[in-house]
Amino acid sequence: MIRKLFIAALATTVIASAAAPAMAAGIHIDQYGWGNQVGGSQSGWNQTFSTKQTGWWNKATSQQKGGNNVSAIGQQGNWNKGDVYQNGWNNQAGVGQFGNNHTSVITQDGNGNITAGVQVGNNCNANVVQQGSGNVTAFVQACN
Repeated sequence: MIRKLFIAALATTVIASAAAPAMAAGIHIDQYGWGNQVGGSQSGWNQTFSTKQTGWWNKATSQQKGGNNVSAIGQQGNWNKGDVYQNGWNNQAGVGQFGNNHTSVITQDGNGNITAGVQVGNNCNANVVQQGSGNVTAFVQACN
């Protein structure tokens, strides 16, 4: 009986330690409102995906592969959509979005890419695509 208990405890420890790298990658979700959606995937090293949505019917998606990637979305208002797709090393993203009916799509592939955002008002659209290495982009919009 003690032997079975010891084996079960050892198996649990092995499974928990194998899952630790995936847990170390992050993902923080904080939603207030109604009908908000978050989805995504991560693989690789030191990745973090953080979302904070306040309002109604906001959608956030982040897909990351590679190393040292960071994604953060934000969104305050209604019917906003933010998507981040990253592949490679040392990539970071962003988004922001305050107001209603915004759409942001960030796509990065390569090394050392950085993207920011912020859309204020209503009905803004941003589509940022980066490939290569050492790229930097910032977008600021005030749409109505």
